[in-house]
Amino acid sequence: MPRYLSLIRVDESDAAKGPSPELMQRMGELIEEMTKAGVLLDTAGLAPTAQGTRVQWSGGQLSVTDGPFTEAKEVVGGYAISQCKDKAEAIEWTKRFLKIHEEHWTVTCEVREIMEG
Repeated sequence: MPRYLSLIRVDESDAAKGPSPELMQRMGELIEEMTKAGVLLDTAGLAPTAQGTRVQWSGGQLSVTDGPFTEAKEVVGGYAISQCKDKAEAIEWTKRFLKIHEEHWTVTCEVREIMEG
């Protein structure tokens, strides 16, 4: 079965406020359901960009830049790796994940198949 990487993009200023206890409970319930279904392989939130570092290769040169990255409003705030029968199933789980968020959140999730081999 194919594996999918879901990149969870959030507005970092929204994410800085943190999820509500109710959102955390709903997230825990969905994660438990996905784990029991054998779909969820791994998931985690990421530290703020202020704690990150970018390493870039361009024009034959390496550069290293410490965060925060002020030019980025929307950032990858977390990820999930799932194993689903097809992309449609991965998208359905993603829709369920997005719908547990409160209305004030803006969350975008990019679902991409992990290439094997």
